[in-house]
Amino acid sequence: MARDIDTFRAYRQRMNDRIMEADHLGIKRFFNLDTAAYRDGALDGKTKELLGLVASAVLRCNDCIDYHLDQCVEIGWSDDELYDALNVALVVGGSIVIPHLRHAFDTIDQLREETRENVPPAE
Repeated sequence: MARDIDTFRAYRQRMNDRIMEADHLGIKRFFNLDTAAYRDGALDGKTKELLGLVASAVLRCNDCIDYHLDQCVEIGWSDDELYDALNVALVVGGSIVIPHLRHAFDTIDQLREETRENVPPAE
């Protein structure tokens, strides 16, 4: 069964905090490098998040898929754009990506439902 997106966010934050408590220079440097990779450069940050999603699906990392989908939805990628990106991941990764594609679609549904719940009622 797929993990709830809120549970994922809470776990990720708690464990990232725990990792940072170790105060290990190499780990801190890697986390900083990861953050810097998604800043605007020759490619804008929005595009880089989509690339991160594709790479995560090909590498079959559901936690990474969840993280990048959360970012992609927040910055405005449409479902059709996400589906197109995930199709690229499927073509590159092959049929072994299908379980992770299922996971990605479940996460997209959760994120869109969350978005609908947070829309203020019309007056």
